[in-house]
Amino acid sequence: MTKLCKQVSDTYEIIDGRKLHDFDRCLAYLDYQGKAHYGPTFRINSLDLPVIYRLVVYMLRDEKAALAAKLDLNKGLLVTGPIGCGKTSLMHLVKAFAPPPAFYKIKTCREISLEFAKYGYEPLSRYTQKQAQQSRLPGYCFDDLGAEHQIKHYGNECNVMAEVLLSRYEQFVENQTVTHLTTNLSASEIELFYGNRLRSRMRQMFNLISFDKNSHDKR
Repeated sequence: MTKLCKQVSDTYEIIDGRKLHDFDRCLAYLDYQGKAHYGPTFRINSLDLPVIYRLVVYMLRDEKAALAAKLDLNKGLLVTGPIGCGKTSLMHLVKAFAPPPAFYKIKTCREISLEFAKYGYEPLSRYTQKQAQQSRLPGYCFDDLGAEHQIKHYGNECNVMAEVLLSRYEQFVENQTVTHLTTNLSASEIELFYGNRLRSRMRQMFNLISFDKNSHDKR
């Protein structure tokens, strides 16, 4: 039986100076933290284990396991799946495995669009432009792409997330800035909402990780 894992340090052993993580312990950690943050009804669906494995491998920066799982550690993650399948909660939970350089903040696309509606283009710079002494943009996971609407600021209409992602694509090319996304949109819906130009660049920016279509609403 896997021991109770309350902390990330409970998920690995150090052998010959290397951290060797045990996936069952990682699952136990996610289950413990999930219940602590989202309530006792939180549980890990067996259908989601392949998705969770790939998320954990990516966050741990395990090059050998990532290669076997067909993950490019230089790209970000595009996590897709039906509404309520656990995309957002897992992206919150698995970031604890990420070493500091790979750490990311989570921001909803709706919040970013509302910032634009209230303040205009200026607040978008925190997601699209490097600040002084930064070698690259901070890591972000933009949550629930597609939930935002076409927002206007004093009559100026802007597809806010398309602009943000196109700018971050330029930074991805220039200095390996990494971006993550969650969405319940299909590839064709992304193209319809954001255009073929962005969809083409997203193929270069992201590893696609998809929940099973039968992964039911957990909320």
